Amino acid sequence: MTSDVKEIFSSDTPPAPAALAAKVRTLAPSMTRSMQLVAEAVAGDPAGCAALTVTGLAERTATSEATVVRTARLLGYPGYRDLRLALAGLAAHQESGRAPAVTADIAVDDPIADVVAKLAYDEQQTLADTAAGLDTVQLGAAVAAASTARRIDIYGVGASSLVGQDLAQKLLRIGLIAHAHTDPHLAVTNAVQLRSGDVAIAITHSGSTGDVIEPLRVAFDRGATTVAITGRPDGPVSQYADHVLTTSTARESELRPAAMSSRTSQLLVVDCLFIGVAQRTYETAAPALAASYEALAHRHTPRTR
Repeated sequence: MTSDVKEIFSSDTPPAPAALAAKVRTLAPSMTRSMQLVAEAVAGDPAGCAALTVTGLAERTATSEATVVRTARLLGYPGYRDLRLALAGLAAHQESGRAPAVTADIAVDDPIADVVAKLAYDEQQTLADTAAGLDTVQLGAAVAAASTARRIDIYGVGASSLVGQDLAQKLLRIGLIAHAHTDPHLAVTNAVQLRSGDVAIAITHSGSTGDVIEPLRVAFDRGATTVAITGRPDGPVSQYADHVLTTSTARESELRPAAMSSRTSQLLVVDCLFIGVAQRTYETAAPALAASYEALAHRHTPRTR
């Protein structure tokens, strides 16, 4: 775990119990294996772990007391005692409103009703995790930069490119100059033209997509304000991001790759970013949005012969 990731996820105030599970899911891939064992235990059985001493949890996870304490601190708690209190709160929350017993593990022979239930629950959890883990300070800074930007470039490939196009068309409708680039060569050649006062946004769930990182690096070097929307804040993309907006994702399964579940959380972050910009630019955004509606109105009205 790098110091940059610790800074992103650390704060003076410990996370609320409801945010604990989301934080574990986000940070676990970047933890050491021994810390993962502790994190998975507390997320999977908060009630049981809340009843354990630091020694008891270390024994249960076959780790050490030092590992338990380090994991608690990485998750945002001053010490193990504070983590136990959060676990007790999370257990009480789950007991009072237990989620349906469905998972993202969709089988080939699942009835379609089960598929709907599993996907709906999985996406609800993904959205809740993303909302719980989203740094509103970073989001506010990204909103402020985009609201006054001369130009906004957005980079993404694959499923992330669809999210980038969604953001670009929203921003265009409120009068901002925004372009979503899916061709990596065009993305770089456009990034070269950016400068201070411009904004570049990279969307990559893995945080390591070269075709997205390269134009963001060029934009960063040119002095543009850079934003990364990623599920891996410890990934290479964060090296060139002034602001990092972290997304969550559901567990992958054979029939549901990460590209599907990551898109849900990315769209939430994009919508939050757009609404924030629209609020800050309301005097110009509202008339621009009304004009775009008016320009397209005839396309939604059946023509009579």
